[in-house]
Parts: sequence; structure tokens; C-alpha cells
Amino acid sequence: MPWKSSIDKSVEDELLYMPFWEWQMDFMEENLTDLQVVECTNDKGTDFSHNANEKKNARIVNVCFSSKEYSKIRMTYYDAGDSTQVYNAVWYPNPEYNLPVLGIDLLAFNRKKYLAIVDFQPIHDEEKDHAAPYEHLLKPIKEKYDSLKGRMSSKFYDETQHFSEQMLFARFDDEGVVSRDLFPAFQGYVKTHLDLIRSTEAQPEHSETVLSKIKAYDTYSADRDPATGLFAAMYGKEWAEDFVHDFLFSMSERPAEGATPPVNPFMGGGPPRGGPGAPGGNPHAQKQ
Repeated sequence: MPWKSSIDKSVEDELLYMPFWEWQMDFMEENLTDLQVVECTNDKGTDFSHNANEKKNARIVNVCFSSKEYSKIRMTYYDAGDSTQVYNAVWYPNPEYNLPVLGIDLLAFNRKKYLAIVDFQPIHDEEKDHAAPYEHLLKPIKEKYDSLKGRMSSKFYDETQHFSEQMLFARFDDEGVVSRDLFPAFQGYVKTHLDLIRSTEAQPEHSETVLSKIKAYDTYSADRDPATGLFAAMYGKEWAEDFVHDFLFSMSERPAEGATPPVNPFMGGGPPRGGPGAPGGNPHAQKQ
């Protein structure tokens, strides 16, 4: 794996969300069929696997995989010392299964503010037509953790689109929630998602329709990703836009020239204080 310690040498603790990365890597290697590494590059040859801004003590690592069960699994870790820690992953099922996407966003800012989202994200227009049939599998997990039963803001995203009723959502200031509640809940959702795929009969005849829905999901997510502007300040505008559209949401359509990306609500719209919000994630932290 990329790192155990932070790029910021003043930080003595191990990286907060690295246990999530390491567990997911082990789980994929042990449980997925024909797991393959996918290059983190685009048609222009840009390598998204790693980038760093040594002056600002910030770095990012990205990996991507595919398997029989999943057409794409991408993972991102962003380390900017105590100021920002982010773990983000998205699991796209093989389109022949027509199942929700598994999305994971875990953020920490200044070791004081924490945000977590884990969900089976429906790709169809109506959540009730896609995620609802599977929510009974998630409810017993979510019911164990009162700390993960929050509701998102509508500042950036409409929770009726691409989110289920059993989404794990938490905004908290007690770091103990990460290991006590979030880690086992995250493990439960990941295991359940794979179990769901294995219990679902493949329907290749629907793959084309599902791919069109994934394209719409990627475009919706890329258009609202709050990290674009902050990545531009950290790594340059071209790299940031390519990263969002060619790696994070690789089936997305790019917005019209001159469109302004949303601002991460934690960061207040100014220059990055050590880094972006959730790379490829959902910043449901803005209070109403």
C-alpha cells in the first residue's frame, strides 16, 4: 500500500483511514474473481496514480481494478497531514447485474471534523425502483450504529437521486466513531454488496441500458464534485479536470466550457488548506 505515515513529518500517528484501504485491498484479493489492475491513465497519457505538492504537504494516490463481479473499482487516498485525510472508493458492478453502485467517502479535517458516507447508490431515476429492493439487506447493519444515521444536506446533491434510504451518513467530532462504528459498518456494506452480486442472475441483454445509466450517474457526480476547483489549485486546472472526468467518473460528459465547480463547504471556498474535500466524493457537510 502507498503509505503508513503522513507526508507531514510533524504527524506521528498512522494515517487515519489506512485500515479501510488495507482491509479493502485484502478483501478484494481474497474474494473477487479474476481481479485485475487497471492503469490509472487517460488517452493523453496522464498518470493519475500519484501526485504530490511537497510545498503544501499534500499527496494523493489512486488505484483501479476490475473483476468478474465489478467492471471498475477505484480507490483514492489523500493525505495532507492532520489538516485533511480522505479515503474514497467506488465499486461499479458489472453492468449485466443491473445493481446499485457502492460508494464510500470518508473525510477528516484538522482531526476535529469528520464526515462519512457509505451507500448502495441507485443508478436509475427513481431510488424506489433500484435501491429499495435491496435496502432490507442494509437495514440490520445500519441499525447497530446510531452515529451513522444522519441526513445529508441538499447543498450539492439531491438525496432522492443516487442515494438510498439506508445510506450511512455521519458528521461528527469524536474520532472514536471511526474505529468503533464506521469501520465495522463499512465492512458490512462491502461484504453485503458482493453477496448481492453473487446472488443476482446476470442479464447481459440489459447491459447497454445499464451503461447509459452509469454514464448519467458519472456525469451527475462529476458535475457536482466539489474537489475539482481545489485540485486545480493544488495540481493545476488541466490535471484536476482530467482526473475528475477521466479517472473518478470516467464515463462522464464534460460540462460546458467555463462552468464553475461547486465549492467544498468544509473548506469555505478559499485556497486549499492542505487539500481538497472528498476526491470523487459527496460533501454533505453543509448545514442547512
